[in-house]
Amino acid sequence: MVMNEQTGYLLVVEDIPNILNLIDTTLKFKGYRVITARNGEEALVAIEKEHPAIVITDILMPRMDGFSLVHRLRLDPKTRNIPVVFLSATYVAPEDKTFAVLIGATRFLEKPIDIEQLMRTITELLTEEIPIATEPLKEFEFYDGYRKRLKIKLDQKITQIVRIERLLPTMSEEEKATFANSLLSAINERDEIRFQLDQVNERIEVNTKTEEKILRGDVES
Repeated sequence: MVMNEQTGYLLVVEDIPNILNLIDTTLKFKGYRVITARNGEEALVAIEKEHPAIVITDILMPRMDGFSLVHRLRLDPKTRNIPVVFLSATYVAPEDKTFAVLIGATRFLEKPIDIEQLMRTITELLTEEIPIATEPLKEFEFYDGYRKRLKIKLDQKITQIVRIERLLPTMSEEEKATFANSLLSAINERDEIRFQLDQVNERIEVNTKTEEKILRGDVES
């Protein structure tokens, strides 16, 4: 399928208001029709009403993050081929990018956002033929890989928080104000990752119990 600028709209999914406003304002100034969402759940509601030409989404978000959003889109044949551009400042390791591609992300851009790069990416996706999406990962494969990424990021955030807390008493008052904001942001991200990890662990536990019942013949496969 070849898309052009008159096809659909751009869905921007981002929980940080100033970043969301920056992307929204820039894209509208360039003449695109834009709809915004603050997390994956809001994005799915918008997509159900009208399919976007492209989804541009952060990864680390409350309630439903970008990984889960893409997985849900790829599971549904009706949304499987919607191009998705990931934006992230947290999930930027090579393993994170590999997992993003594996679950069906079309492009991956690191934050802070390079607006020119984002605009080039959008133009390319709207004018080039979009490859047909591959079959989505099986549930266990997705959640197992997802859990590994979450565990690593949680450990990194905890280390970051401990490091800032140790440094704070040695700083000047001016420095403390800056690092206090960084600490608050890291704590919020840690809590979001913990929430996502708890959800993933619960989902894996449910899937494991279901598989065990199937193997015992308690339920139909």
